[in-house]
Parts: sequence; structure tokens; C-alpha cells
Amino acid sequence: MTRRAWWPVAAAGVAALRWQPAHAGAQVEEPLADSVRSALSSAIAKSAPPVPEFASTEARLSYLRWLGAMSPRLSRRKVDWQERKEFLQTVWYESRRAGLETSMVLGLIQVESGFRKYAVSSAGARGYMQVMPFWARLIGDGDAGKLFHMQTNLRFGCVILRHYLERERGDLFMALGRYNGSRGKPQYPNAVLGARKAWLWDDPGSPNEAAPRRGGP
Repeated sequence: MTRRAWWPVAAAGVAALRWQPAHAGAQVEEPLADSVRSALSSAIAKSAPPVPEFASTEARLSYLRWLGAMSPRLSRRKVDWQERKEFLQTVWYESRRAGLETSMVLGLIQVESGFRKYAVSSAGARGYMQVMPFWARLIGDGDAGKLFHMQTNLRFGCVILRHYLERERGDLFMALGRYNGSRGKPQYPNAVLGARKAWLWDDPGSPNEAAPRRGGP
């Protein structure tokens, strides 16, 4: 579902506005399981991107090969290397933590916000994964501005999508539609799955054994 979005940009201490198109992640407010609530709460206002841990040296090398392959693909959208690295590292961590395919999450971010950290839709959805403000009220203190924090936004988006996958009994098509507020309609799931193709990667080395730290932040 295509919507109009705003992208606030700070300049010399004064906020300016640029108009940017974005897809709104118009999730619907609904009761949450305690496990979902706990997973979202733990991400609020973390000050630094999560640091992956690895079961072996080969797993770490596989992750580094993935990072090296993804970085050039994202360089037009995120010019600064450090920002790009932290973003990819956090997407990798949070997608795997939620049991999601990383390339699919990157495709969703591409469709939802075009990789714009401060994208805001006309429905009020915010950040990279276009998370609706009511999630901040359900989980935290209601400060929707926290949804612009990178790890918070990516944690919320990934956990919400996993929640919808479970609600839809593993049906990715329906879960993506629910995430976007267009359940049952093909346009949004098809757009995400199409964008996913740009982020697919086959490790030329060993199988990727890397995994996020269990019980991490």
C-alpha cells in the first residue's frame, strides 16, 4: 500500500522537511503475547548496535564475507562506511534473532522506507521498518521518537513480523500483508519478495553457522 511519507533532516540545529514516497507499515493494534512484549521492551533506547557472537572462526568469516558482499550494494543509499556497517550488522543480528531470512528483511526495508532512518508515513509509521507509534505505547513510555533509534526500530520490525508469521501459521504472504495493513492483497508481498532478490547471497565458503547471542540485548 503506497503512502506519502516525510523525512525530517536536521541542518544547523534546525529541522527541515523533505518529501519522500514510502510504503506505510500500517500494523493493526492487537493483544500481544508476553514473549513478544518482552522482546520489544528489551530493545528500547539501546545506545549501540548489537555485537554478533559466533560459534566458530569459520562462522565469523562467513559473516564477514556476507558483510563484504552487502556493503557495496547499499553504498548508494548509505555513503558512510561506519553507518552502513552498523546498519547491516544490526539487520543481520535482529533478523536472525527473530528467525527471519536477512535478505527478506532487507527487501522489506527497501520497500517500506527506502533505507531512510527518519521516514514517516501519512499513517504515522516510522523509521526503517515503518513501525506504527502504538507499539511504543504498548511496550514503553509512549515516546514514538524512540522508533527512530536504529536497533529499536529493527528489533520492533523483526519481532512484529515474526509475530505475524506465527499468527498466520508460517504463511509469509499473509504475514507480509498483515505487516503492511493490506492482508490478502498481492501488491505488497510481491514487492517485498521482488526486492529480496537484490539481497540474496550464497556464501562461496563454508555454510554460515553464525548466530546471534542467545539471551542477548
